Amino acid sequence: DAAVTPSYVTGFTPDRELPVIFRIARGSLRNKLLFLLPIALILSEFLPGAVVPLLMLGGLYLSFEGAEKVMEKLGGDKHGETIDGPVGDVAAFERQRVAGAVRTDFILSAEIMAIALADVADKPLWERGVVLAIVGIGITVLVYGVVGLIVKMDDFGLHLARRPSQLAQAIGRGLVKGMPVVMRALSLVGTAAMIWVGGGILVH
Repeated sequence: DAAVTPSYVTGFTPDRELPVIFRIARGSLRNKLLFLLPIALILSEFLPGAVVPLLMLGGLYLSFEGAEKVMEKLGGDKHGETIDGPVGDVAAFERQRVAGAVRTDFILSAEIMAIALADVADKPLWERGVVLAIVGIGITVLVYGVVGLIVKMDDFGLHLARRPSQLAQAIGRGLVKGMPVVMRALSLVGTAAMIWVGGGILVH
């Protein structure tokens, strides 16, 4: 999840960043609890052999997404992530970004739930349901909580830079200058992780 979310909150004013992240997190939680959890339980109960092929499909998707991002970095065509010029209809732009992030999150969430299900496949049905619910809620809160902190870190740095303390100002300026580097590094790490995890699942 975190590998893709920061790119979806670029292009917004600072006051809209956290609301957008909250909307994506809410969509992610809905995906996990209302759609993926029941589907996973039904498959594990009546068609357990489908879990491995689903894991492999998710691995293929992660590998494809990672490879696509690598090709973009090497000069290939962009796929809707780049913003050129000012945003016209802000509300429509926000809806589009949130919908795109939730769609991508659905695949990533399905992979997470399938992996969790594989670890408790021999447990009773109710226990599988509890474990998947805990994993779904925990992963969503953790991932989007961290994303929210990362996205607002430069604003926190700007706040510190305006403090009278020279130490606070130095830390604040460091955060403001350093966050673009951190975001680029996270993008690279996220891409590498997608390829590594996706390929690792297929090989396994």
